[in-house]
Amino acid sequence: MKKAVAVALLAVLTSGCATQNYLVSSQTAPNATTAANADKMQTFFVSGLGQEQEIDAAKVCQGKENVASIQTKSSPVNVILGIISYGIYTPRQIRVYCK
Repeated sequence: MKKAVAVALLAVLTSGCATQNYLVSSQTAPNATTAANADKMQTFFVSGLGQEQEIDAAKVCQGKENVASIQTKSSPVNVILGIISYGIYTPRQIRVYCK
């Protein structure tokens, strides 16, 4: 039992979060205190192999000239869900920031 708990703890501690920022018309990436105009969880299966999902940032910001940045992120919760499901269910968070 101790060995299984140690392996699970090691798996969680060695898994990382990933964040990608796409700067459209902003010079700096959004920080933790910046409120997103759209925040959506996208669901993928089998680590997203051959899958894609889209969000219309221009529609969210009422025009493409108003889009400041887009951020995709794997949060600790997303990583834990992926570990629990053995990589079958792998969600990711997407956020859109407007000017």
